Amino acid sequence: MHRTRLSAALTAAALAASALVATATSATAADAELARNGGFEAGLTGWSCTAGSGAAVSSPVHGGVSALKATPAGSDNARCSQTVTVKPDSAYTLSGWVQGGYVYLGASGTGTTDVSTWTPSASTWQKLTTTFRTGPSTTSVTLYTHGWYGTPAYHADDISLVGPGGDPATVPAAPGNLRAGTPGTTSVPLSWNASSGAGSYHVYRNGTRVTTVSGTSATVTGLTAATAYSFQVSAANEAGESAKSAAVSVTTATGGGDGGGAELPAHALVGYLHASFANGSGYTRMSDVPDSWDVINLAFGEPTSATSGDIRFSLCPVSECPNVESVAEFKAAIKAKQAAGKKVLISIGGANGQVQLASTAARDAFVTSVSKIIDEYGLDGLDIDFEGHSLSLNTGDTDFRNPTSPVIVNLISAVKTIKARYGSDFVLTMAPETFFVQLGYQFYGSGPWGGQDPRAGAYLPVIHALRDDLTLLHVQDYNSGPIMGLDNQYHSMGGADFHIAMTDMLLAGFPVAGDQSRVFPALRPEQVAIGLPASTQAGNGHTTPAEVNKALNCLTKGTDCGSYRTHGTWPALRGLMTWSINWDRFNQYEFSKNFDAYRWS
Repeated sequence: MHRTRLSAALTAAALAASALVATATSATAADAELARNGGFEAGLTGWSCTAGSGAAVSSPVHGGVSALKATPAGSDNARCSQTVTVKPDSAYTLSGWVQGGYVYLGASGTGTTDVSTWTPSASTWQKLTTTFRTGPSTTSVTLYTHGWYGTPAYHADDISLVGPGGDPATVPAAPGNLRAGTPGTTSVPLSWNASSGAGSYHVYRNGTRVTTVSGTSATVTGLTAATAYSFQVSAANEAGESAKSAAVSVTTATGGGDGGGAELPAHALVGYLHASFANGSGYTRMSDVPDSWDVINLAFGEPTSATSGDIRFSLCPVSECPNVESVAEFKAAIKAKQAAGKKVLISIGGANGQVQLASTAARDAFVTSVSKIIDEYGLDGLDIDFEGHSLSLNTGDTDFRNPTSPVIVNLISAVKTIKARYGSDFVLTMAPETFFVQLGYQFYGSGPWGGQDPRAGAYLPVIHALRDDLTLLHVQDYNSGPIMGLDNQYHSMGGADFHIAMTDMLLAGFPVAGDQSRVFPALRPEQVAIGLPASTQAGNGHTTPAEVNKALNCLTKGTDCGSYRTHGTWPALRGLMTWSINWDRFNQYEFSKNFDAYRWS
């Protein structure tokens, strides 16, 4: 569990190749000016700028008395945007005046081909213009301007979108194709087709509204095992609520079938135990792990070489850990924990354990060696903690739903084989860094033009392919650079806001690399835990107990949310993960004691 910084960015040359500059078309009598506050005379009203990068200034201006000044910084390109209502299948002209180096103007969500135009250098005011046509069902588009990473501030003024104005909102049609995923003992995942013009969806259980979400999926929780339920969903916007969809009937499971999660507590605490090494936190014997911990991940199983797939695990040597127990004592302590209802897993990887299953031979060696460790120690499952350069996407591998990179394909195959070998009670967890998951909202692999870090979002195809087998995903919300959330704002680690935004992405789903045709579907809340460092010594981004509780309150109760607006409330959120049990012990068990004291309802 180590830091990975955002190192991915498109090259200017690659973007230049993709830029589209079009000639403005003449407006018709029915056309109107649709951009709001395009001259920034009302400050930033109507506009949203990433990471606080934008401000209205009085000089220089192209027209009026104000203009936009936006300053890129670090991994932020100073993107300022607004969403406008448009008509389907209609022509639009987007234009604006810019000044500075590397300034972009564009439109996304057009329903056809998103467009942008740019200038590498404008020492004086320069006009940018492009055109687009909306898709047959497009009712809104997002206008934006941005600069480039590490470059000086740019200015923009008199942004204009000319074309037919959108119609007033009407009540949307009922959503179609309501369907249920694999039910758990106490929950049912639902999804449905989008309804044009909908701003939200109401989910009904046996005729009673139980939740409202903004996306096209939801997980209904708090159900009873082996019980039949009927579900419907309606679409809503400012004009009203649609009729309910056709009903779907589902019977909850009697036990198992939750990726091994049915036997976990409704709210679980997951921790990593330094079993094979020592550090400043000291060695903790398995028998000394407090009962607070529901899932204990043994850190770490590591490969004999990065590409061998041959994973080995052994206890910390006496020379490094004088108080280490014997192997027999360790195995006996594992059995005692299991008898008390705890799960003990082998965690593969970590910061030093690079695992690249680039060949079928490595894949098969992984299956054999990991199974041997599980059998020898009588473990309950497997935790995948691949970091560093273990996972990356080959050039051209751009669809998370159909990966082609061998290290991805072979890992998926290997884990499915292991899962099938041990059956439905096998516990499977993953602990990726934000770089490999939430960063995928902006960047995926090397990108359509190359030049990005090929590791960006590289866990997404693994999570997606194994989502029906996955017990828990606990992303490391620490050792992370700023990450853009679904509000298109950057969020930084260390406070409740970061955990709220990052977890909301997993529970709401998100378009990968901004592609609305490739949406990473939401996970069930029972599959998600929040990953945090147990103390300030354990990792960058330590979050105080008070801030941890705010994050939990927001995500499970809808309170203490701050400025971030979540896409739902999920009382069935599984719990928390921490690096590590050893560091929590070093810090007088502050983390686990706070978890034990937290009131989930």
